[in-house]
Amino acid sequence: MAIEVRVPTILRSYTGGEKLVEGKGDNLAALFDDIESRHSGVKGRIITDEGALHRFVNVYVNDEDVRFIGGLEAELKDGDSVTILPAVAGGM
Repeated sequence: MAIEVRVPTILRSYTGGEKLVEGKGDNLAALFDDIESRHSGVKGRIITDEGALHRFVNVYVNDEDVRFIGGLEAELKDGDSVTILPAVAGGM
């Protein structure tokens, strides 16, 4: 199962500068485990020690926010696209 993962600039140091990586997994948690096996350190920047998504990281599966489709248990299928976006904060 090939799933395309779009990596933000801030995490590309873990992927050798690659902005797109491929992974596999039946759900988002398994996908991040698979990516971690080849790109050590990236999972810790996305998932907390308690096993939840960091609150400052947004993850989308095919443009759907995973917080509304099952979080780390969101099901994946061949050809899906996952986008990791750091949250943007600020103000005037």
